[in-house]
Amino acid sequence: MLNLGCGGRYRADWVNVNFPSTGPGVIAANLIEGIPFPDASFDVVYHSHLLEHIPKPLAWGFLKECHRVLKPGGIIRVVVPDLEAMTRSYLEALEKARAGKKGWDYNYDWMMLEMYDQVVRDQSGGEMARYLLGASIPNEEYVIGRCGTEVRNMIVAGRRSRSGAPVATQSTVSGVRKLFDVIPVHSFIKQIYGMFRKSGGWKEKLVQQLLGSEYEVLQAGRFRRGGEIHKWMYDSYSLGRLLLTCGFKSVAVRSATESCISHWSSQNLDTEPDGSVYKPDSLFMEALA
Repeated sequence: MLNLGCGGRYRADWVNVNFPSTGPGVIAANLIEGIPFPDASFDVVYHSHLLEHIPKPLAWGFLKECHRVLKPGGIIRVVVPDLEAMTRSYLEALEKARAGKKGWDYNYDWMMLEMYDQVVRDQSGGEMARYLLGASIPNEEYVIGRCGTEVRNMIVAGRRSRSGAPVATQSTVSGVRKLFDVIPVHSFIKQIYGMFRKSGGWKEKLVQQLLGSEYEVLQAGRFRRGGEIHKWMYDSYSLGRLLLTCGFKSVAVRSATESCISHWSSQNLDTEPDGSVYKPDSLFMEALA
């Protein structure tokens, strides 16, 4: 069983891949360049909240790679943010906020963040982190109900930070692959940077001096080239159609606990040990190779 883009959620009895490695036995690989295993290697391929971070023109090739490494009849399980459910929740919040229903103005604000912030932000966490780490969250129950464990953990981390208690954090950014592709920079600057790319942290100060006011553009470009932002969104129709074009069959929508994968609930990848759903705002889909 293969877990792609596993982040911090991996199991010792699976093959786990991430960029970069996030724990013991987690294989580091850039999945945009291909899945580093032979044809028909796995019975199951699973990835959660990975596909939306892959540019739309590359998504077909990535899913074809998933198909390639699956054995005939093998199962793919794809989990992404559910654009349809998100849109319906946005419209509900909009209508109730317009009607003046108490508290729904805050829910509307959150739905706007949930839909757009991870697409438009140019620094880690964006406005969503600012909201969740604030001293007061007026609709905390609504937010946690929509987004689950990750959001709850961020809220708790913010409170611990304000109280002075130690905070354990884990970056969700996969790293920067190409630094200078995002802005027009004279070639000699690229050469200088290449000379010092393996040097100490002082190289950043050199680049900052050379670029001057364009350094902020470079920083924004670095972030946009990283793995945090959403590059596309899916609903059950578009994801199902994409899976079919990649050669999969028997495409079906599942729940967090429902799967053709044996003993799925006990794997605790889409659920927590207490049975709660890790990311309730998700679309869960499966298909056969």
